Amino acid sequence: MAELESTVINTNVKQKDPSTALVIAVTTRAIFNLEEEHKLYLEKGKEEYTRHQQANQDKPLPPGTAFAFIQAVQYVNKKILESNPAERDLFDILVLSNNSPESGVRIINSAKHYGLEISKFCFVSDEDSTQYLKSNSVKLFLSADRTDVCNALQRGVSAALVFQQEVQAPSTPLRVVFDGDAVLFSDETDQIFQEQGLEGAVQYERAMEAIPIGEGPLKAFAMHLGKMRKKFGQGESPIRTYLVTARSGRDMGVRAIKTLREWGLPIDEAFFMDGAPKGPILAQIQPHIFFDDGLHNIQGAQNVGVPSAWVP
Repeated sequence: MAELESTVINTNVKQKDPSTALVIAVTTRAIFNLEEEHKLYLEKGKEEYTRHQQANQDKPLPPGTAFAFIQAVQYVNKKILESNPAERDLFDILVLSNNSPESGVRIINSAKHYGLEISKFCFVSDEDSTQYLKSNSVKLFLSADRTDVCNALQRGVSAALVFQQEVQAPSTPLRVVFDGDAVLFSDETDQIFQEQGLEGAVQYERAMEAIPIGEGPLKAFAMHLGKMRKKFGQGESPIRTYLVTARSGRDMGVRAIKTLREWGLPIDEAFFMDGAPKGPILAQIQPHIFFDDGLHNIQGAQNVGVPSAWVP
């Protein structure tokens, strides 16, 4: 069993109740751009990496892909507490890192530099840090390591892989875009499509129209997000959610809408793309994060500067 080398509680940040909060865990490479440092780690080893981080501990790391998402989450907390100072249903951010505590000082200093409200920094010695997700009540895990993401999903935690990219920080409110099949929903229709083609998938959807689609890997996170969104009226919510799916609205949209209604999950806008590229509509929405299971869709989103997270 691995040891948790160090957990640093950030006393400058209001500590949240993990039983009610929406806990999001991010790795250091998801929230900061550590590509040069990661390359150094791979080429020169852990000791040289640690030496570099200690020597640069007062030099803030540049923002990474999930940075704007975390900033927008803080904005939501601020708006919720303005509405009700006693509210406990808040976002709670923790950093889960394979850094040693010695090299983690730069991570903590960078978060403080940008004013990020991160409640805990967990520096873990083991390769599989995802074993600590459940004990920290994590509802969403964002990592730049595919193995971490797959391990988290196997542990039943909503998780996605972020790719390092240059992103422009969109304005508030928090905007989150979900793909449908194999993200919000199960991949049951995708499997029919692979076996029987589009016509078979359409026939299946028509036959199953009254039966909700199964749950996908990010449903639990989306439901908690929807619960927070319901605290506000339609026009004043600091959270906006979107469904951007390859499904066609005419043949396969009705079941998707009925499923969301059955779940009680509010979605502000839904786009049924009928297989068309998602990049142009994502460029219009300018989300803080876009979740999709298709790497071609992730690439299309990256091409228009949209922070993207792949759900394998």
